[in-house]
Amino acid sequence: MYEYEFQQMRAADLMRRADHERQVREAARARRAARHEGAEGSAEHESHSRRFRRPRSARAA
Repeated sequence: MYEYEFQQMRAADLMRRADHERQVREAARARRAARHEGAEGSAEHESHSRRFRRPRSARAA
C-alpha cells in the first residue's frame, strides 16, 4: 500500500511540474509575440537593413 501511495504522490507531482512548465512556456511565447508586434510598427525596425547571421562566404582553411 505504501508503494501505491508513493506512486500516486509522484504522479501528482510530475503533473504539477508539467503544468507549471507549460504555463512558463506559454507566458514566454506571449511575451515574445507582444515584443514582435510592438517592434513591427516602430521606426527603428524599418531603418535597419537585414543582417545575415552567417557570413556570406565560408572561412578559408
